[in-house]
Amino acid sequence: MEPSRNTHATLVDLLDRILDKGLVINADIIISVAGIPLIGVNLRAALAGMETMLKYGMMKAWDEKIRAWEREHWKKNTPSLVEGEEITLKMHGSYYYSKGIYNAWRPGYFYLTNKRLILYRQDFDEITFQIPLEEIKALVMREEAHFVKEKKKQVLYLMDKQDQVHRLSAVETNQLKDAIEQNLETTGLSLEESPVLPEFEEGPIDFLTEGEEVTHRGEKVWYLVPASGIQQETWKPGHLYITNKRLCWWCDFEKRLAFEVPTEKILGSTIEVRNLSPVLKKKRIFDVIYEDTTERKVASFSGDGMFEWERVLARIISFRERIEACPQCGKKAIVLELLEKGCPNCGWVSHRLKKKITKVALSAE
Repeated sequence: MEPSRNTHATLVDLLDRILDKGLVINADIIISVAGIPLIGVNLRAALAGMETMLKYGMMKAWDEKIRAWEREHWKKNTPSLVEGEEITLKMHGSYYYSKGIYNAWRPGYFYLTNKRLILYRQDFDEITFQIPLEEIKALVMREEAHFVKEKKKQVLYLMDKQDQVHRLSAVETNQLKDAIEQNLETTGLSLEESPVLPEFEEGPIDFLTEGEEVTHRGEKVWYLVPASGIQQETWKPGHLYITNKRLCWWCDFEKRLAFEVPTEKILGSTIEVRNLSPVLKKKRIFDVIYEDTTERKVASFSGDGMFEWERVLARIISFRERIEACPQCGKKAIVLELLEKGCPNCGWVSHRLKKKITKVALSAE
């Protein structure tokens, strides 16, 4: 292979090349004084991502040693216990975290002790969820849809004395529930019989296309449905989503996707205080300004976490509009378009995009 010089290569292009393909450095250096060679240096070095290194059989022993140490380290990593506290059950599971627009199952290990229930995340050394046994008011098992549509998963609904409900899932959820009940009985505590739990609306995600993933989701977001025919504009409840491709809103009443716009069509957003109706006054309204064919339009939303939604869209727009030079021809272009479509001037594509094209071609065969 003949070495080549590329004066337009950027740091991003260099890092992409190193991680994907790797670099091999061979160098022979001789230091001479008055024509007499005194010092010789022979360099042989390989620089690449660990995945590439292991693919070619390099650093396997080191990788296995590090992984073995991590496994042993994780085994020893347990949450801090108070005096007189003893662990009665340890089980892998997850807790449904829901604050603002961030909603996700957070994995970790459940530690049930004689005093409390803890979900501990070993990799971050943090306690994501904990509750004293005396604060547990009720336990209810429910079956919910799994991310694999054909499957179902058992979810444990835990209600505390403040009537807040927490959703827990474990490798053996029934076993976790039985162990909690046994610990409560041992300590002389009882549970409420036939508790009434609130309905949790996960919101359907059947509208996602191939390769599309939800990045942000709103618990309850109202959308101002535009006037149509004899129907006046109306505020309706639903769920707001941002995916890696678009912003969309799901209508709860009609069970359909009632609004969607590609993120590249979004021009900006603002927040104002307006009246939703003669009764609901001085509410925060989140207006999304977007381009529809040849005109600009506004979609209005209201609910909790509107400032967070504005920050998320601002980050998306900022990244989308960043300009960089093509590594091959040097022509300026939008970063997102360079990464996803390649250079329109010279046809340059990143290594990641080449992989994607190759994968699509192989799957088509």
